[in-house]
Amino acid sequence: MSRIAIPASIDASPAASKPLLEAVNAQLGSVPNLFRLVGNSPAALEGYLGLSGALAKGVIGAKTRERIALAVAEHNGCDYCLSAHTYLGKHLAKLDAGELDAARRARSADPKADAALRFAKAVLDARGHVSGAALEAARAAGHSDAELVEIVLHVALNTLTNYVNSVAATEVDFPLVRAGAAPAAVVEVAAHDAVRG
Repeated sequence: MSRIAIPASIDASPAASKPLLEAVNAQLGSVPNLFRLVGNSPAALEGYLGLSGALAKGVIGAKTRERIALAVAEHNGCDYCLSAHTYLGKHLAKLDAGELDAARRARSADPKADAALRFAKAVLDARGHVSGAALEAARAAGHSDAELVEIVLHVALNTLTNYVNSVAATEVDFPLVRAGAAPAAVVEVAAHDAVRG
C-alpha cells in the first residue's frame, strides 16, 4: 500500500490536476498510479509532464529513452519504474527481451545506444561529476552536445520519478519487475487493464 495517498480516480484528484490527468488518459489509455500520486500536487504534475513532454520531442529517440529509464530504475532500485519501463519498452518502444535485459545493466547491442547508456551510468555513478573521458567517449560514439544534455536530463527525470515512487512506496500497477533480480525474472501482478483511469 502506498505511503502517500493515490486518488482512486481522476475525479477524486485535485481540480487543477484533472485536465492533466485526462490528457495522460487520452495518451496512454489509462492513468497509472504514478501520475495520480504526483497529481496530489498540480504544480508537481505540471512540472513532471512538461519536462517529460519536452524531452519526448528531443533528439534522443524513444528506444534510447526507455533504455535510459531502465538503467536508472535498476541503479536506483525502483521496482515501480523498472516495471513501468519494461512494459513501455516492450509494448511502445518495441525493444526485445535481450535489449530490455541489457538496458538494466546500462548496455545495448546498438553501439550508439550503448554509449548513451554508459554515459548515463557515469552520470549516475558520479552524481553528475563525470570525467572528461566519459564525455569524450560518448562524443566519439556520435553523440552531439544536444544528445549529451538530453541524456543528463533523462537521468534526472527518471531519478525524480524513482525517488517519488521510493518515498511513496507506490503500488505497482504494471507486470512486476524487481530491481536487483535476474533481468528476465518478470512476475505478473494484477493485469494492466486493472489500472484505474
